[in-house]
Amino acid sequence: MIETERLILRDWRDGDAESFHRHTNTPAVMRWLGGVKSREDIQLVADRLRRWQEGRGFTFWVVERKADGAFLGFCGLKIADDLNGPVLGETEIGWRFREDSWGQGYAKEAATASLDHAFDALKAERVIAITFNQNEGSWGLMKRLGMRRREDLDYDDPRFADLNPTIVYEIGRAEWQARA
Repeated sequence: MIETERLILRDWRDGDAESFHRHTNTPAVMRWLGGVKSREDIQLVADRLRRWQEGRGFTFWVVERKADGAFLGFCGLKIADDLNGPVLGETEIGWRFREDSWGQGYAKEAATASLDHAFDALKAERVIAITFNQNEGSWGLMKRLGMRRREDLDYDDPRFADLNPTIVYEIGRAEWQARA
């Protein structure tokens, strides 16, 4: 578990898939993720995130607001696994937050804690993040975190043909530590 001033990033538990489906499986949230998914598809995602936690010791953790225990979404780390991408095997940061939590700094707070974990606990040399040009909110956060665009690593993901190219941002350990 990781705690910040306002948030708790924790492992997935039974019942979280239902909150995940209810709060983040909306047209606005899923706009850049292939659209709204079935309850079964969301359960499969939640199950995969739990397996990553059990097998690797990290995942895209559930993010809860401390003040009221509200499920806000997820944020955390994974190993990039897109076989078509040039960042396969890299430490990747990602997030997905419910729409009514946008613009309140929760994503930056959770991402900052996740990057601290990546560089301090996991000893990652660099962390990447991926999105699409159209997703200004996501790459805007990447920039606010100090990540820089790596156009040389952009690629086409066949799962998202209508959104490509997939764009890549990165930050190295020394860059992150210099920001502290």
